[in-house]
Amino acid sequence: MHRPARREDLAGLPLEVAPRLLGGLLTTSLDDGRVTVRITEVEAYHGLGSGDVADPGSHARNGQTARNATMWGEAGHLYVYLSHGIHSCVNVVCGPVGQGDGILLRAGEIVEGADIARARREARGVARSDRDLARGPGRLGDAIGLRHPIHDGIDAVAGSVQAGATARLQVLENPLADVASGPRVGVAGIAGTAAFPWRFWIPGDPTVSAFRFGRGAS
Repeated sequence: MHRPARREDLAGLPLEVAPRLLGGLLTTSLDDGRVTVRITEVEAYHGLGSGDVADPGSHARNGQTARNATMWGEAGHLYVYLSHGIHSCVNVVCGPVGQGDGILLRAGEIVEGADIARARREARGVARSDRDLARGPGRLGDAIGLRHPIHDGIDAVAGSVQAGATARLQVLENPLADVASGPRVGVAGIAGTAAFPWRFWIPGDPTVSAFRFGRGAS
Protein backbone atom coordinates (compact mmCIF):
# COMPACT_ATOMS: atom_id res chain seq x y z
CA MET A 1 0.00 0.00 0.00
CA HIS A 2 1.24 3.48 -0.87
CA ARG A 3 0.91 6.79 0.93
CA PRO A 4 2.03 10.34 0.07
CA ALA A 5 5.68 10.95 0.87
CA ARG A 6 6.44 13.29 3.75
CA ARG A 7 9.55 15.40 4.17
CA GLU A 8 10.54 13.32 7.19
CA ASP A 9 10.58 10.21 4.96
CA LEU A 10 13.44 11.84 3.07
CA ALA A 11 15.33 13.28 6.03
CA GLY A 12 18.14 10.70 6.24
CA LEU A 13 21.30 10.16 4.24
CA PRO A 14 20.79 9.11 0.61
CA LEU A 15 22.19 5.64 1.39
CA GLU A 16 19.41 5.20 3.96
CA VAL A 17 16.58 6.76 1.97
CA ALA A 18 17.33 5.38 -1.51
CA PRO A 19 16.24 1.74 -0.98
CA ARG A 20 13.03 2.93 0.67
CA LEU A 21 11.99 4.63 -2.57
CA LEU A 22 11.92 1.31 -4.44
CA GLY A 23 8.38 0.29 -5.26
CA GLY A 24 7.23 3.86 -4.69
CA LEU A 25 5.29 5.89 -7.24
CA LEU A 26 6.02 9.23 -8.90
CA THR A 27 3.08 10.81 -10.70
CA THR A 28 3.41 13.83 -12.97
CA SER A 29 0.61 15.81 -14.57
CA LEU A 30 1.29 18.07 -17.56
CA ASP A 31 -0.84 19.55 -20.33
CA ASP A 32 -0.61 16.35 -22.37
CA GLY A 33 -1.70 14.08 -19.51
CA ARG A 34 -0.82 12.17 -16.40
CA VAL A 35 1.88 9.50 -16.05
CA THR A 36 2.84 7.36 -13.06
CA VAL A 37 6.09 5.45 -12.78
CA ARG A 38 6.78 2.71 -10.24
CA ILE A 39 10.37 3.17 -9.11
CA THR A 40 12.51 0.06 -9.64
CA GLU A 41 16.09 1.36 -9.55
CA VAL A 42 17.79 4.27 -7.77
CA GLU A 43 21.27 5.57 -6.98
CA ALA A 44 22.37 7.44 -3.85
CA TYR A 45 24.60 10.52 -4.12
CA HIS A 46 25.99 12.25 -1.03
CA GLY A 47 26.61 15.95 -0.86
CA LEU A 48 29.79 17.66 0.30
CA GLY A 49 30.49 16.49 3.85
CA SER A 50 27.59 14.01 4.04
CA GLY A 51 28.19 10.66 5.71
CA ASP A 52 31.50 9.04 6.61
CA VAL A 53 32.91 8.75 3.08
CA ALA A 54 33.26 11.55 0.53
CA ASP A 55 31.34 10.81 -2.69
CA PRO A 56 33.50 11.65 -5.74
CA GLY A 57 30.60 10.81 -8.06
CA SER A 58 28.17 13.42 -6.74
CA HIS A 59 27.28 16.65 -8.52
CA ALA A 60 27.51 18.27 -5.08
CA ARG A 61 31.00 16.97 -4.23
CA ASN A 62 32.60 20.41 -4.64
CA GLY A 63 29.85 22.49 -3.10
CA GLN A 64 26.89 24.49 -4.36
CA THR A 65 26.80 25.75 -7.94
CA ALA A 66 24.14 27.22 -10.21
CA ARG A 67 23.65 23.77 -11.74
CA ASN A 68 23.14 21.81 -8.51
CA ALA A 69 21.46 24.49 -6.38
CA THR A 70 18.25 22.46 -5.99
CA MET A 71 20.19 19.68 -4.25
CA TRP A 72 21.00 22.04 -1.39
CA GLY A 73 17.36 22.89 -0.73
CA GLU A 74 14.41 21.25 0.98
CA ALA A 75 13.92 17.49 0.83
CA GLY A 76 11.18 16.34 -1.54
CA HIS A 77 11.98 18.74 -4.36
CA LEU A 78 13.23 17.23 -7.61
CA TYR A 79 16.66 18.08 -8.99
CA VAL A 80 16.19 17.92 -12.76
CA TYR A 81 19.47 18.26 -14.64
CA LEU A 82 20.61 17.87 -18.22
CA SER A 83 22.85 14.90 -19.03
CA HIS A 84 25.07 14.94 -22.14
CA GLY A 85 23.18 18.02 -23.29
CA ILE A 86 20.17 15.87 -24.19
CA HIS A 87 18.50 13.96 -21.36
CA SER A 88 16.62 15.47 -18.43
CA CYS A 89 17.35 13.23 -15.42
CA VAL A 90 15.35 13.32 -12.19
CA ASN A 91 16.64 13.15 -8.61
CA VAL A 92 14.78 13.29 -5.31
CA VAL A 93 16.43 15.73 -2.90
CA CYS A 94 16.86 14.30 0.58
CA GLY A 95 18.60 15.12 3.85
CA PRO A 96 18.63 18.51 5.61
CA VAL A 97 18.75 21.85 3.83
CA GLY A 98 22.30 22.81 2.96
CA GLN A 99 23.68 19.29 2.66
CA GLY A 100 23.41 18.66 -1.11
CA ASP A 101 22.06 15.11 -0.98
CA GLY A 102 20.07 13.43 -3.74
CA ILE A 103 18.79 10.15 -5.14
CA LEU A 104 18.77 9.54 -8.88
CA LEU A 105 15.70 7.78 -10.25
CA ARG A 106 17.46 5.35 -12.59
CA ALA A 107 14.56 3.27 -13.86
CA GLY A 108 10.93 2.39 -13.41
CA GLU A 109 7.80 0.79 -14.80
CA ILE A 110 5.10 3.02 -16.29
CA VAL A 111 1.92 1.90 -14.53
CA GLU A 112 -0.35 4.74 -15.67
CA GLY A 113 -0.29 6.76 -18.87
CA ALA A 114 1.84 4.42 -21.00
CA ASP A 115 0.40 5.87 -24.21
CA ILE A 116 1.38 9.37 -23.10
CA ALA A 117 4.86 8.22 -22.09
CA ARG A 118 5.30 6.48 -25.43
CA ALA A 119 4.20 9.59 -27.34
CA ARG A 120 6.76 11.65 -25.44
CA ARG A 121 9.48 9.17 -26.29
CA GLU A 122 8.43 9.05 -29.95
CA ALA A 123 8.46 12.84 -30.12
CA ARG A 124 12.18 12.55 -29.44
CA GLY A 125 12.50 10.06 -32.29
CA VAL A 126 12.62 6.92 -30.15
CA ALA A 127 9.97 4.21 -29.82
CA ARG A 128 10.49 1.59 -27.13
CA SER A 129 8.78 -1.48 -25.71
CA ASP A 130 6.73 -0.95 -22.57
CA ARG A 131 9.63 -2.39 -20.57
CA ASP A 132 11.99 0.26 -21.93
CA LEU A 133 9.79 3.35 -21.60
CA ALA A 134 11.49 4.38 -18.33
CA ARG A 135 14.45 1.99 -18.30
CA GLY A 136 17.36 4.34 -17.65
CA PRO A 137 17.36 7.86 -16.18
CA GLY A 138 17.09 9.74 -19.49
CA ARG A 139 14.17 7.63 -20.66
CA LEU A 140 12.48 8.00 -17.28
CA GLY A 141 12.78 11.78 -17.49
CA ASP A 142 11.32 11.77 -21.01
CA ALA A 143 8.47 9.44 -20.03
CA ILE A 144 7.29 11.47 -17.06
CA GLY A 145 7.67 14.73 -18.98
CA LEU A 146 9.87 16.72 -16.61
CA ARG A 147 12.38 18.91 -18.43
CA HIS A 148 15.45 20.86 -17.49
CA PRO A 149 15.52 23.74 -16.64
CA ILE A 150 11.84 24.61 -16.31
CA HIS A 151 10.93 21.80 -13.91
CA ASP A 152 14.12 21.81 -11.85
CA GLY A 153 13.09 22.25 -8.20
CA ILE A 154 9.48 21.08 -8.59
CA ASP A 155 8.07 19.98 -5.23
CA ALA A 156 6.99 16.32 -5.23
CA VAL A 157 5.74 16.45 -1.64
CA ALA A 158 3.52 19.54 -1.75
CA GLY A 159 2.51 18.91 -5.37
CA SER A 160 2.57 22.61 -6.24
CA VAL A 161 2.37 23.69 -9.88
CA GLN A 162 5.60 24.64 -11.65
CA ALA A 163 5.80 25.49 -15.35
CA GLY A 164 2.42 23.86 -15.93
CA ALA A 165 3.39 20.61 -14.20
CA THR A 166 2.82 18.89 -10.89
CA ALA A 167 4.72 15.97 -9.38
CA ARG A 168 3.71 13.80 -6.44
CA LEU A 169 5.82 11.14 -4.77
CA GLN A 170 4.27 8.20 -2.93
CA VAL A 171 6.15 5.62 -0.85
CA LEU A 172 5.27 2.15 0.34
CA GLU A 173 3.85 1.90 3.85
CA ASN A 174 6.19 -1.06 4.34
CA PRO A 175 9.46 -0.74 2.40
CA LEU A 176 10.52 -3.70 0.28
CA ALA A 177 12.53 -6.31 2.15
CA ASP A 178 14.19 -7.81 -0.94
CA VAL A 179 16.52 -5.16 -2.37
CA ALA A 180 19.72 -5.64 -4.39
CA SER A 181 22.69 -3.28 -4.34
CA GLY A 182 25.86 -2.78 -6.37
CA PRO A 183 28.05 -0.19 -8.12
CA ARG A 184 26.44 2.81 -9.76
CA VAL A 185 26.03 2.73 -13.54
CA GLY A 186 28.40 4.61 -15.84
CA VAL A 187 30.04 6.62 -13.05
CA ALA A 188 33.70 7.40 -13.69
CA GLY A 189 36.60 6.35 -11.48
CA ILE A 190 36.36 4.78 -8.07
CA ALA A 191 32.88 6.26 -7.56
CA GLY A 192 31.59 3.74 -10.10
CA THR A 193 33.19 0.64 -8.54
CA ALA A 194 32.33 -1.84 -5.82
CA ALA A 195 33.80 0.65 -3.34
CA PHE A 196 30.52 2.54 -3.76
CA PRO A 197 27.70 -0.05 -3.91
CA TRP A 198 25.20 2.81 -3.87
CA ARG A 199 22.81 1.60 -6.58
CA PHE A 200 19.69 -0.17 -5.36
CA TRP A 201 17.16 -2.10 -7.42
CA ILE A 202 14.28 -4.57 -7.26
CA PRO A 203 15.81 -7.98 -8.05
CA GLY A 204 14.48 -9.59 -11.21
CA ASP A 205 12.47 -6.59 -12.34
CA PRO A 206 12.71 -6.33 -16.16
CA THR A 207 12.74 -2.53 -16.14
CA VAL A 208 16.04 -2.31 -14.23
CA SER A 209 18.74 -0.90 -16.49
CA ALA A 210 21.77 -2.86 -17.67
CA PHE A 211 25.00 -2.29 -15.76
CA ARG A 212 28.06 -0.74 -17.36
CA PHE A 213 31.24 0.63 -15.86
CA GLY A 214 32.11 4.30 -16.27
CA ARG A 215 35.42 5.59 -17.57
CA GLY A 216 38.25 4.25 -15.43
CA ALA A 217 35.90 2.42 -13.08
CA SER A 218 36.43 -1.21 -14.09
